[in-house]
Amino acid sequence: MALCMPAAQPLCNRPLSAPAVRGTCRTVCLGAVGRSARCPLTLAGRSALFQRRRPLLPVPTSASAAGAGGINDDNRERIVKGEVGDPSKAQNLAGSSGSGSGSGSGSGSSSGSGSSSSTANSSGKPTDVNAPGVKTMQDLESYPRAFVLKRLLAFVGIVIGYSCYYLTRNSLTYTAPVMVADAALKMDITQVGVMTSIFPIAYGFSKFASGVLGARSSPSLLLGGGLIATALVNICFGFGASMTWFCVFWAINGILQGFGGPCCARILTSWFATKERGTYWGMWNIAHNLGGFMAPIVCGTAARNLGWRWGMWAPGLIGVVVGLAVLLFVRDSPEAVGYPPVEAIEVAKKKNTDGTDSEVDEDKKSLMTLLVENVLRNPYIWGMALTYFCIYVVRQGVTSWFVFYLMKAKGVTDAGSAAVRVSGMEVGGLFGSLLAGRLSDGLIKKYPQHGAVGKRVQVVIGYTVGVAAMLLAFKLTPATAVWAQWASVFMIGFFLYGPQMLIGLCGAELVGPESVGASEGFLGWVAYLGAANAGVPLSIIVKQYGWNYYFVTLWAACAIAILLLLPMVNLKNYVQREAAKKAALNKPKAA
Repeated sequence: MALCMPAAQPLCNRPLSAPAVRGTCRTVCLGAVGRSARCPLTLAGRSALFQRRRPLLPVPTSASAAGAGGINDDNRERIVKGEVGDPSKAQNLAGSSGSGSGSGSGSGSSSGSGSSSSTANSSGKPTDVNAPGVKTMQDLESYPRAFVLKRLLAFVGIVIGYSCYYLTRNSLTYTAPVMVADAALKMDITQVGVMTSIFPIAYGFSKFASGVLGARSSPSLLLGGGLIATALVNICFGFGASMTWFCVFWAINGILQGFGGPCCARILTSWFATKERGTYWGMWNIAHNLGGFMAPIVCGTAARNLGWRWGMWAPGLIGVVVGLAVLLFVRDSPEAVGYPPVEAIEVAKKKNTDGTDSEVDEDKKSLMTLLVENVLRNPYIWGMALTYFCIYVVRQGVTSWFVFYLMKAKGVTDAGSAAVRVSGMEVGGLFGSLLAGRLSDGLIKKYPQHGAVGKRVQVVIGYTVGVAAMLLAFKLTPATAVWAQWASVFMIGFFLYGPQMLIGLCGAELVGPESVGASEGFLGWVAYLGAANAGVPLSIIVKQYGWNYYFVTLWAACAIAILLLLPMVNLKNYVQREAAKKAALNKPKAA
């Protein structure tokens, strides 16, 4: 193989009589120094431009070109387009890595052996998604800029989209007081309670059903379409005037709200690998806080200044616009935009006696089969679900009863002052969920051979201990220490939202891609059963036994959650388990 030499001789250092070399040389000159009819004889003038524009380009000898099938029109086109910009790529073009002959032999040898991959850098990993051997994005040295931008667009889309789900979910909370004050509606607080009781029942079952039924549908389509639908329901609600109308549309809203969470989980697990997923799952979790922050500003302000109907119409209009944006810009997965998946999922398959695979592919199984085999028969999913139940008992018990506790047991004079003291919970939850994701990712990166889910479980256990400790601190803080009470509630939110976020992530990582939605739906349904049990049962406990037993119940829920999690501290995720199974099946049997 010869090189274009920086000397007063033909650039290719080869006679132009060889057809393969002549074609290559003329093509290079056309692409590099201008539309010359023949190869320049020296490096003077325009040939100096060639050296600035292109590195030294290996050109095959006629013998090696013949052995490699010559330089065809396709390869010639690649040179013109500049796809052969370095010696290693030219080596692939020539199809030969052997040493050349003549004056270019020394340089040709170094070019042929200087790079093991056409797109590899000093670390040995390729940088091009189209390079040979690249099966996942993890095989690359770093993510391409275009991939990062598309992934960021998908992530921002699910954060803003899900925050708008929360906006249309909480609209009634801040519109209801204005509705009660409207004499034309003849509505009282009891009727508002009926509507708010219908919603969680519809939402819990919807989250489960949508997670299962949506496993074979586009998550971005369901996410954006569901948001538009729930926004239109809010708008329709605003046109009503009867209790029947309000109850029917608010129940429909609860059903449509169930599409949000499972779809976001599927999109997020498709775009982010295990080692980074916790961080981004934690950042996505701020959509709860963002939506909760926006609701009183948008709905409450609109209802107070423009009438209660605008308290429903305003979030509805915002939801329609954001839903359309989600449909336009969010993509389901890297594969949907031409990239390989972020990580390999190699499903282990047992062999029949004739050597064929005995298992049916995941995408060929029915939805009910996926639900039963991957979710309902998975003991770890049940463990996560029961833990979620306990965590939601504590969460709902805190949000529903702390204001009453401060007024009845601590002597705070009015509900407004008590609300200020517990206002730090959402803020603390924002920071707590972000840090929990980072901590779990850090442990997974530090111990890559250990169970990834187990590392997240260890963080959940630590956070749950923190919840119990902060509940004790809140109980012992005197009523006069206003800021100490606020700080203790802040820390309760900090430690409480971490487990809430990570348990959902663990449930997604315990199952295959086809079952992520079903797993999230099932966990969400059980969690809302826990939230429901923080209502009437806790009120009975407070009435019959007092506030001390209220705190005992919350501590007991924390203790049960920790006991449920202890057997899972070394648990591997789905990818790790399938890789281990495949390695065991492929291991040669001892003679």
